[in-house]
Amino acid sequence: MSPIAIVLILLVVAVVLFGTERIPIDIVTILLVIMMVVTGTLTAGEAFAGFGNDIIITIAGLFVLTGGLVKTGVVDTVGRRLHKIAGGSEFRLTALIMIVAAMSAAVMKNTTTTAMFVPVVLGLSERARIAPSKLLMPLAFGAILGGTCTLIGTSTNLAVSGAITRYSMPPFSMFELTWVGVPIVAAGMLYMLLLGLRLLPRRGGEDSLTDQYHIREYLSEVIVLEASPLVGKTLTAANLSNDLDLTVVGIMRGKQGRIAPSAHEVIQANDLLLVQGKVEDILRVKSEAGIEIKADFKLSDTLLETEEVELFEVMVLRGSDFVGRTIKGLKFRQRYELAVLAINRQGVALLTKLSTVSLRFGDVLLVQGKREELEHLIADGNLLLLEDVSERRGRYGKRRWALIAFGVFLFFSITHPARVPLSVAVLLGVLILLASRAVRMQEMYNLIEWRLLVLIAGMISFGTAMEKSGADKYLADMIVRGVGDYGGLAVLAGFFVLTVALTQPMSNQAAALVVVPIAIKTAVSLGLNPRTFAVMVTYAASCSFLTPLEPACVLIFTPGRYRFFDFVKVGSILTVAVFAIVMLLVPVFWPIQQNADLSLAQIASPKPATKGHSLTYTIALTNKGPDTARSVKVMSNLPAAVTFASCNATGDGVCGGEGNNRVVTFPALANGASVTVTLVALVNDSAGGGALIDNVVTVESPTPDSDKQNNSIKETVSISP
Repeated sequence: MSPIAIVLILLVVAVVLFGTERIPIDIVTILLVIMMVVTGTLTAGEAFAGFGNDIIITIAGLFVLTGGLVKTGVVDTVGRRLHKIAGGSEFRLTALIMIVAAMSAAVMKNTTTTAMFVPVVLGLSERARIAPSKLLMPLAFGAILGGTCTLIGTSTNLAVSGAITRYSMPPFSMFELTWVGVPIVAAGMLYMLLLGLRLLPRRGGEDSLTDQYHIREYLSEVIVLEASPLVGKTLTAANLSNDLDLTVVGIMRGKQGRIAPSAHEVIQANDLLLVQGKVEDILRVKSEAGIEIKADFKLSDTLLETEEVELFEVMVLRGSDFVGRTIKGLKFRQRYELAVLAINRQGVALLTKLSTVSLRFGDVLLVQGKREELEHLIADGNLLLLEDVSERRGRYGKRRWALIAFGVFLFFSITHPARVPLSVAVLLGVLILLASRAVRMQEMYNLIEWRLLVLIAGMISFGTAMEKSGADKYLADMIVRGVGDYGGLAVLAGFFVLTVALTQPMSNQAAALVVVPIAIKTAVSLGLNPRTFAVMVTYAASCSFLTPLEPACVLIFTPGRYRFFDFVKVGSILTVAVFAIVMLLVPVFWPIQQNADLSLAQIASPKPATKGHSLTYTIALTNKGPDTARSVKVMSNLPAAVTFASCNATGDGVCGGEGNNRVVTFPALANGASVTVTLVALVNDSAGGGALIDNVVTVESPTPDSDKQNNSIKETVSISP
């Protein structure tokens, strides 16, 4: 099987697995890397080169820097300011939330921004008596839009920036994307304020938690009979959840009143237990367990709460230790002294057999327990408490250090003193956080999303496989044959649509890194600016508005009580608006048509040439710009009176050709760059004395040349008698 076929098969399989998420994305990526080595597509060194890319260090460091802003309460401070200046106007609140979310997401991951502001927005909606569904989608969309404004706004921007360097393009600068990112944010805000608000549903914030989760029919009061085998056992030893599929969420005991259902509480005769489970299950086991159902039971939130015990809604975060685990496997009640009463998954309340449910990112748990017990889980970063966090405690004394660390990173990344690379700049910021203990050593590793780093590293290596096998050129040629006749703008629009389509089911980073190599090769084949296409793919990868599968959207799906079609309805028009903005502005700031001025100069030495001795031609090639020239070929037909001996080229030049017909290829030549080609030949003994010999050198490139007259040069040398 040809290398192209192998790579394309791997590509299709990877896209399907990324989209279905039946297998974790990091495992899929590792399998992809292994298959590239096993099939001989890449060497082991090439396959793992992506993991050594400095962009991986940059992204990992940014996770820590933004985590420092969160840990030290910088985000909480912003939240308190929001409470002070926000009124009860839905219009003003929406505008304020989107502005703050966009500004935060320009320097933090949009997922982090959304996660930190969900509780703040829920608090605002409660104060203003506005349905959470009216404010949470603007929050997520504002964060997604804000990520398009800077290089560090999303890991997708950084991933593409690292990928394009393989094609002799410089990485994105810190604010290169800002010129179009800011208009995208403005257009998105305008749409949400004028039309989006009218399309948003009005849900949430009205019913009690027991009503929202529909748990009324799954809770009952039972009396423990004196002869019950449960008497004298702790709740853990009774093992009601595993043996009888019942969960005790409250105990009423004589004059003591309601008792918090501790896992170590001993059950006594005549206890009145509030249990969760199906009535038919209780009836089935009542004689076995020695219990009787109490009639005339009425449920309210207050029945599930005491002075110590409360009801909470918490969300399972991305990267949480709980993802993929069950309540039973976690020993949730025994370990954390908390009871899970219900699980809300994408708008559907799960109420039975909760102990066997495998938890997912975005699941919202209705939890009963003590606040201090819950705070340990919140601090560990496993769960997000869905309530107002404006007064939450943080390491406020370390805020200055977190801001200094981030400021140092921005200073070095913007000014580039001593040409410090981005990866080193971010590590300087991380060292400041660690030295000041604004972030502790173990926390640093917990803040990094290792799965995402594995994905990006593996996909960078897969890009190498596409280039080495020729799969990217094969797909690019297919696209050129299919739509090339419609013009560069049509092809550019096609790549936007393709990227948006792939971004909905799979991660933004994976979609971008799959499309970028194909887009760049297509641009080169058409003689267009490949950077324009790379930028377009970058913006398109951020357009995850159509489904709730984008991580930022997952975070607001359940708290906002949204339905799948809500995203289609509101997000489709926003996607069209973003498409219009990028199609209008990207070709302005990154012209789709490239122009270069390739100029040749040539010197021969010695003059005159001597029979039987070497003759050296030194050829200088300069690109006078304004754009980078791609696939540059320098061609020389050495005169018949000499025999080719050797060739050397500076830069990335590769010498080739046969006999006296020499061809030197350069992948790219940037504006203002110069390279040198040195050809050495031996003057034949049969050459006539006094004869004149000519060496004609020409240069060509698919990039349009504004001055063809300096694309060819002739050097004449006489042969001494």
